[in-house]
Amino acid sequence: MSSQDIPEENLPAEQDTHGAVGVADEKNPFADPGLPPHEHRIQDVDERAAKRSERSVALLFTVSMLATVGFIASYVAIPADESVYIWPIGHISAMNFALGMTLGIALFTIGAGAVHWARTLMSDLEIADERHPIEAPPEVKTKVMADFKQGAKESALGRRKLIRNTMFGALALFPLSGVILLRDLGPLPGDKLRHTLWSKGKLLVNMNTNEPLRPSDVAVGSLTFAKPEGLEEHDEDFQTEIAKAALLIVRIQPENIKDKQELEWSHEGIVAYSKICTHVGCPISLYEQQTHHVLCPCHQSTFDLSDGARVIFGPAGHALPQLRIGVNDEGYLEALGDFAEPVGPAFWERG
Repeated sequence: MSSQDIPEENLPAEQDTHGAVGVADEKNPFADPGLPPHEHRIQDVDERAAKRSERSVALLFTVSMLATVGFIASYVAIPADESVYIWPIGHISAMNFALGMTLGIALFTIGAGAVHWARTLMSDLEIADERHPIEAPPEVKTKVMADFKQGAKESALGRRKLIRNTMFGALALFPLSGVILLRDLGPLPGDKLRHTLWSKGKLLVNMNTNEPLRPSDVAVGSLTFAKPEGLEEHDEDFQTEIAKAALLIVRIQPENIKDKQELEWSHEGIVAYSKICTHVGCPISLYEQQTHHVLCPCHQSTFDLSDGARVIFGPAGHALPQLRIGVNDEGYLEALGDFAEPVGPAFWERG
């Protein structure tokens, strides 16, 4: 019969229901020795020592506030192209160095202040408590609330107003660092993502020859890349604009075009679609003549140009936007407007 089968009142006095004994002997070498005598800290018996610890914690929180102010000042005042020599690293960005140092100090001193507060001023009495079942009966809930209130009282948050106020100040100022960093995100894009340089009457210019395209320049089965008339590589905003306006042009026999709108927006089987993959914006450059499929080389998203450029494989979530085209009086291919939907990767406003 185990000790669990014996009524508790019949157990030896030195043994409890968990099998632990109060005094170790040869038969029971794993006795519970109990908690050692509590050793008081100097802050527990000397209020002057407690005040010194309080000032130390407040100093750490104050340093955190000053470091946060320094972070903001460094971000605003130090030029982005200014460098500083740091041995043994060498020349590094002065702004990055200042931001890293001030942000690190602000975080470290908040943590150090909290640790020093807990180790020197909060209660450190050791409390032994038996394990309880997983369920929480009412008396346990009552005890938890009582322990919480006792812990709040022993933290001295209400009595140590200097610590409380400086801690709140440090925690309130520190998030301003992230707010200041948001400045570089710039203004909201508005509807810029929905518009490109294409507009009614803009000629389709071959990106290789830099010449306007005629229908005769686009052979059946060929793949041609085009840009809007007037966009040159030496333009300051060339990279930004070509990333939205780049076209891939394919000529398909009209009877092989399955999508009605695609056929209406084409000219003699010449279709123009955005070159920018709708997954993560890679430029599409691979064309399979027999199937009329184009493939994105980054993640293998595949689009069927004979069926509205719908996605038939891969992670892309939307078909390639089509540009409506026609021919002007001089016989050159021209756009009849802008894309009807945003080009490139999907985003939350996309309909």
